[in-house]
Amino acid sequence: MFVYVRPVRFEDVDAANIVFFSRFLNYCHEAMEALLEPLVGGYAGLVVGRKIGLPAVHVDADFVSPLRFGDVARVNVTVERIGNSSTTFRYDFSQARDGRPVATIRHVVVLSDLVALRSVPIPADVRAVLESHLAGANVS
Repeated sequence: MFVYVRPVRFEDVDAANIVFFSRFLNYCHEAMEALLEPLVGGYAGLVVGRKIGLPAVHVDADFVSPLRFGDVARVNVTVERIGNSSTTFRYDFSQARDGRPVATIRHVVVLSDLVALRSVPIPADVRAVLESHLAGANVS
């Protein structure tokens, strides 16, 4: 499991002072970028240098309690599945202060050639990073 910690900023909340639902997807993307940091050049090297992206093809979310401005989100990231060109991330959000569950988000991405705009097999170095965070033995 990979842990990403993110303070809730003023720009993240709505008029009710709770994190606006779409901001959770930003948090997920930030966590995915951090998880891929061990790659040569990190996530930026993958996208800018190698022209390989990880566009979302499916997202589902369950929210159980709010996060507010001033809170700190703890995001436990696991890789649920690794396919030939796709992978599924699971993000379990909690309040860092007290461990209160906040949300669970699943995010399916397809590795893609950003020039040709088509899927590509997961490169060996990316697969190795993903496998290091795999929950169970769901490699196919």
